Amino acid sequence: MKNILVATHNPAKLEELRFGLKKLEELGITLLSLNDVGVEKEPEETGKTFEENSLLKAKFYSNLTGLPTIADDGGLVIPYLNNGPGVKSKRWPGYEASDEELIAYTLLNLKNVKQPQRTAYLETCICFYAPTPGVSLGRSNKLQLHPRGVVVFEQEKIKGYIAEKPTGRPTNGYPFRALFIVDEFNKYYDELTEQEHLEVNHRLKALKRLTKKLLSML
Repeated sequence: MKNILVATHNPAKLEELRFGLKKLEELGITLLSLNDVGVEKEPEETGKTFEENSLLKAKFYSNLTGLPTIADDGGLVIPYLNNGPGVKSKRWPGYEASDEELIAYTLLNLKNVKQPQRTAYLETCICFYAPTPGVSLGRSNKLQLHPRGVVVFEQEKIKGYIAEKPTGRPTNGYPFRALFIVDEFNKYYDELTEQEHLEVNHRLKALKRLTKKLLSML
């Protein structure tokens, strides 16, 4: 396995994924982007969970390119709003919304709602898929037969709550970080220091565990 496709069209997410996978690059594995392989298509995200969507995306791009692929799916979960927006995070209003629209829509849905009903989670599920018959390493680290390919999942979340107003900082494709106050530091996600961000970042934690699993399979 010399090349792995990192499947996202979001530049900020791509940068974060590559940072979290740098151990693989240090060992000689090339991390390719969708731009590198000339893929502009996107799959229809029909999964009902982050796990289903992450596998759907990983398989879609792997089938297009023939490459082992890493894809993720995640978003905001607010228990008070029936765990919404969940997998519909980017399409919560019923269409592909801008960062500003998503921030405004979140605040509208929580108008006059106080703590603890504003409790929320930022969740992610990362999936590695290789289109060759093999085995899967599930969350229990137990090998499972998987005749259609190699599948590895990792999930993680951050607990916090939704503020009553955004920070006003640039969102760069992560609208909910402008509203999300991290319990661990009692600070907006957008206002965490670089060190605090590294400590709490759910995607980086999941990528660290994923990398360890992949290395054990090489």
